[in-house]
This record gives sequence, structure tokens and C-alpha cells, in this order.
Amino acid sequence: MNPHTHFVQLARYNVWATERLLEAVEPVSELDYRRDLRLFFKSIHGTLNHLLVGEHMLWQRRFARGGSPKLALDMEIEPERDRLGQALKGGAKTWEPLINSWPAERFEGKLAYTNMRGQAMSLPFAATLAHVFNHGTHHRGQISAALTVLGQPAPELDLVYYLQQAG
Repeated sequence: MNPHTHFVQLARYNVWATERLLEAVEPVSELDYRRDLRLFFKSIHGTLNHLLVGEHMLWQRRFARGGSPKLALDMEIEPERDRLGQALKGGAKTWEPLINSWPAERFEGKLAYTNMRGQAMSLPFAATLAHVFNHGTHHRGQISAALTVLGQPAPELDLVYYLQQAG
């Protein structure tokens, strides 16, 4: 599989998994949604905000423009639950057009960007893009575990389930 096809598939999976996770979180009470569940970013809300910061406000800007705004990884970008969900869904949908805008040779190059401390960085482009999607999977897994602790059903988010549905 060529890198372009692979990353478009991961971008589509990311949209699917984000939507399924948010559907699973919907019935959680506001109290449980914001409760410190001992996750790295404390609550389901904190973890979803971190996904917005990391995936969309940092990494996507790095891939699109090479820079990084100065944001804390635990910053609450969107305090309102429904708007946070919409921002996550909308942000997930922006990866595929961005990936489609890159020529094939881009995946073999480096990603040059400025980190949050203002330092110039250069990392392998394709491996760093894989990190973005892996990062989302990691935090969706944390939220799935939190749902289980809360007695809520956790969605099946494995890539193979997406592939089965996508055909």
C-alpha cells in the first residue's frame, strides 16, 4: 500500500472512531463526564479537549503550516460539551483533504516545524503523521476504559471493525 492510500485510510478511520466514541460518551451524565477518573487528562472532558489541542490545534497546524501555537496540552479550548464534540468531528474531517493535497514524495521527506518552546524540529514526515493517528487511538482507548469504569458500554473502535464496515 502506498503511503497516500494508507494515510487517507487512517484519516477516514479517525473520523469513524471519533464519531463512534462521541456517540458512546453522549449518555454519560454531566457529573461523570467532568469527574476526575484518574485519566492522564483527568476526565473524559479533559481528554477530549486534549485531543482537540493535540490533533487539531498543534499537529494539524504543524503539517499544514510548520508552526505551533503556544498552548498547554491540558488547555480547555472548548468548555461546552456539544461544541467540543462538533469541533472534534469537524477537525477529524480536515485531515483527508490535507493528506490529498500532498504529492507522493512528501511522505518520504521530513516534517519541519517549530515546537511549543520555539525550537526548530525536523522529524520523518510519514512516521510523525502516523503518530498523530496513533495518539488519537491511545486517548480514545483511555476514554473507552473510563466508560467501562462508569458502567457504560464502550464502543468497539479497532481498525478492523472500521475496515469491515468500510468494505
